[in-house]
Amino acid sequence: MKRLMPWMLAVVLAGVTMLAGAQDHERGTADEAVALVKKAIAYYKLHGRDKVAAEVNLRTPLLREKDLYVFIMPLDEGPVIAHGGNAKLVGKRLYDLRDLDGVGFMQKFRDVANSKDGKGWVDYRWPNTLSGKIEPKSTYVERVGDLYFASGIYKPVK
Repeated sequence: MKRLMPWMLAVVLAGVTMLAGAQDHERGTADEAVALVKKAIAYYKLHGRDKVAAEVNLRTPLLREKDLYVFIMPLDEGPVIAHGGNAKLVGKRLYDLRDLDGVGFMQKFRDVANSKDGKGWVDYRWPNTLSGKIEPKSTYVERVGDLYFASGIYKPVK
């Protein structure tokens, strides 16, 4: 499998995501990211994997808030199941993905999901889906069965 250099992937994603929204937008909070993940998990438990994936991938308002979105991954190294920030990532295997600083954040997501608590936060840098700018991001991850659900907050660059 060919690997994209992390900076190249970030540039491509930034270009794609810039089209998604304006430069100025309301940022979600850490509490809102956790609440959105818990809402997605509740929806999953009621309606199943296919329906929650459809809601996330179609970017419906049900599982989006401000600049927050949900993504769903398997605990193994399987492909992305759902991604509310960029549906083009669905079906891709991203476990070797690193940010511009070389942080292997996808592996860190799995580590958190596989931890005793099965939930927690991971810090890295990523293109903001609304502004297209590379920004510090902190993502909340929570395991449910053989999946994990996640949503992250973008932190303003000072």
